[in-house]
Amino acid sequence: MAFTFQSNHSLTTGSLRKFTCCQVYYEWHGLANSLKEGECEVCVGVLNKFSKTLDSSEKSSAPKIEAKFKDFCLNTKKAEERFCYYIGGLEESATKIVTEMSKPLSWGLPVDKICDKLKKKDEQICDLRYEKTIDLKTVDLKKLKVRELKKILSDWEERCDGCLEKTDFIKRIEELKPKYSREEL
Repeated sequence: MAFTFQSNHSLTTGSLRKFTCCQVYYEWHGLANSLKEGECEVCVGVLNKFSKTLDSSEKSSAPKIEAKFKDFCLNTKKAEERFCYYIGGLEESATKIVTEMSKPLSWGLPVDKICDKLKKKDEQICDLRYEKTIDLKTVDLKKLKVRELKKILSDWEERCDGCLEKTDFIKRIEELKPKYSREEL
């Protein structure tokens, strides 16, 4: 079995050995490229964003990565904050699997492989999704799901009393649209 490795940074003999062993393990167990496109979008997004904040002295040290990740998590919101909570990046986190992220990251393992490993520890990590932004000027409300229509109303802090059908929600949004379109200008 032959492996090729290209990188923008140099590897020491020890870290090359770690990477090679890790790569062999992932290749052997069929874990390479096991995430589908768009799967674990929050995990991949957070870890990519976080890894860019690491300087060269921190990238090879799992304890330094963990400490920096906990600081990084203090400034996250919504789905990213939930991800931090799930892996133990926040004080109130119930589980602490942050080492499952920091060690492979210190070895130079790709982010998608780390997320795949985290997914095996806790499925809900890959269930997280970023919120979609809806442009009300161009969107066809009839093509949205009821859940998305309810979210629009919720974001506006409005209610739709007596709404049972999708058309009821669309009618309510159309009534309120001029009020909220003017505020956005």
